Amino acid sequence: VLFFILAMLGLLLIHTSCNVLNDYFDYRCGIDKETVRTPFSGGSGFLATGALVPRDVYILGVACFGIAGGIGLFFLTIRGWALLPILIVGGASTYFYSTHVARWTLGEFSAGINLGVLPVLGTYFVQSGSYSWEALIGSLPSGILTYNLLLINEYPDVEPDKRAGRKNLVIVLGKRRASILYLVTSALVYLCIILGVIFTVLPLGTLLGLLTMPIALKAVRGALSKYDGKGEDFLPVMGLNVMVVLVTQALLALGYLLSGYWAH
Repeated sequence: VLFFILAMLGLLLIHTSCNVLNDYFDYRCGIDKETVRTPFSGGSGFLATGALVPRDVYILGVACFGIAGGIGLFFLTIRGWALLPILIVGGASTYFYSTHVARWTLGEFSAGINLGVLPVLGTYFVQSGSYSWEALIGSLPSGILTYNLLLINEYPDVEPDKRAGRKNLVIVLGKRRASILYLVTSALVYLCIILGVIFTVLPLGTLLGLLTMPIALKAVRGALSKYDGKGEDFLPVMGLNVMVVLVTQALLALGYLLSGYWAH
């Protein structure tokens, strides 16, 4: 139980650090002064409106990073050095996301790996002391969903991001082709679940994740038809995408719990 709580605390702190440092560096390069904030994109606005002092925000981000790193080092000594690659990749991409990763067309991939795949693998390793193919396959839907979350939330900020030197997939591919990519990656989420169950890598209960397919289909249709509209026209698509991300992962977690209950 202690390991579980510490792992969750570490994940919460590193995620907080990522968001806080992203706000800080986006403010420093001027992106947040140009974006139109929505409930899903455009930054928090705390620095752009002067509600917070940049130096304090940076200190908060670094403090969260440091505490999370300390928890990671604790697990490294307790569970073994096999955890080190996750800590290195997660730590580097957290601190250098805005200054480097997002400028190398790796932002979406980084989000999917660091906020989807690695938390699942790392938590599994902390609890069991090893990795498994089941954990890796089980992490893929979460990774792809997080990838999609960032991809869709980038649409309203294309011009400010471009002027600031970012190179995300919406900028590189263009909105139309990025929407086609969104269609493909959305389908992959459900394909991973179905194939995982067929090959008995995922428990039967994870099929509950398929219940969000109608919402995902509606989000994909919106992305394909409204990608070139104004920000407010695209807002419903972003909302549907967030719903798919959150509800699908909740249903997958419920599926794992129910499958464990049935097994006993």
